[in-house]
Amino acid sequence: MVAINCDMGEAYSIYRCGDDEGIMPYITVANVACGFHAADPVVMRKTVALAKEHSVKVGAHPSFPDRDGFGRREMKMGRDELTASVIYQVGALAAFLQEEEMPLNHIKPHGALYGLAARDEEVAGAIADAAEVFGVPLMGMANSMHERVWGARDAGFIAEYYTDLDYRDDGSLIITREHAAYDPALAAERSVRAVTENVATSVSGKDIPMRADCICIHSDTPGAVDLAKAVHAALKPYLT
Repeated sequence: MVAINCDMGEAYSIYRCGDDEGIMPYITVANVACGFHAADPVVMRKTVALAKEHSVKVGAHPSFPDRDGFGRREMKMGRDELTASVIYQVGALAAFLQEEEMPLNHIKPHGALYGLAARDEEVAGAIADAAEVFGVPLMGMANSMHERVWGARDAGFIAEYYTDLDYRDDGSLIITREHAAYDPALAAERSVRAVTENVATSVSGKDIPMRADCICIHSDTPGAVDLAKAVHAALKPYLT
């Protein structure tokens, strides 16, 4: 069985990013921005309420403190500072979840923090220390430092496959500053392969090992609603 997750609640003040209302019916898990790369208290609260309306589970999507760069620029932070930063962000979302009587489902770092944690044991450990405070699993990439560090913790690890990003031949993820449009049919086909065959296709066309407990769609990918519809339809027999 598999889940479909999406990074959501990334609007801020009068600025909008992604069609959360259009995407929410086609996912099972929402990763909600916690204010450091996007979102504000009003947006966070509305996104949690929208998720509850559609019976979608909610996880926290913390970032480096990089609103101007949308959290897609790496920053150098000490381990304790980074752990405190993640606790701070997740704690804010946890309050809105408490208001709606919903549990915190997981934590999934955003952007550059996610990418750095896939390579750096110290960064991955700092995030794991924060997750232990809340007793929830971390979501990340299999066959990376995510799985090696987070999978060893009691809270657990959720492996995800990105249907709208490319992978290098070594299995590492290519994290872009701006997401390109993806063909919904191809994305759906590759998502099914990741779930049923445990393989993904690299940017050069090579098959690479891939374990997927969930499939990720980005709300700011052009055509994200159509992408979500196609992936949801293809994975319907396998959804949790």
